[in-house]
Amino acid sequence: MDTAEPGPITDNLSVHDCWKYLRSVSVCRVAVLSGDRPDIFPVNYVPNYGTIIFRTGPGTKLDALLASPVIVLEADGLNRYGTIAWSVVIKGQAEVVSEREELQEAVEAGLSPWQPGVKDNLVRVTPVEVSGRRFVISSPSEWWPPLASISSEHEDVGETR
Repeated sequence: MDTAEPGPITDNLSVHDCWKYLRSVSVCRVAVLSGDRPDIFPVNYVPNYGTIIFRTGPGTKLDALLASPVIVLEADGLNRYGTIAWSVVIKGQAEVVSEREELQEAVEAGLSPWQPGVKDNLVRVTPVEVSGRRFVISSPSEWWPPLASISSEHEDVGETR
């Protein structure tokens, strides 16, 4: 069942609101092309002057970005009551930066790795497209079939316990 169509309680976010939400969390997922297949990784990040920066070490993610700088980031969250959800997607170009000033800027912005190990590569993502949605979370009774209806479906097809 595809529910991608925005409903009456779904708002498309302005770019300004997207950045506001991105500043409210510090973890996103980064999707890259690794050879001929997509791959996805969680990273901690910091919004920085209209870009996103994160650190990474050697490996699949860095190799993929060096081979193809096309990247997608996705972050999401909930309001404090758990009644409204949001999701922001940034499509852009990634570059590994090594200028001392930019590295210092990342440190001053509070960017530090969460995992142990060498994360000496600073990646800056320059957005080409920024989009997002915010929506009211529906009660599970509105979208999840009750167990009784699942049981009756299995009985209809002749399954036994």
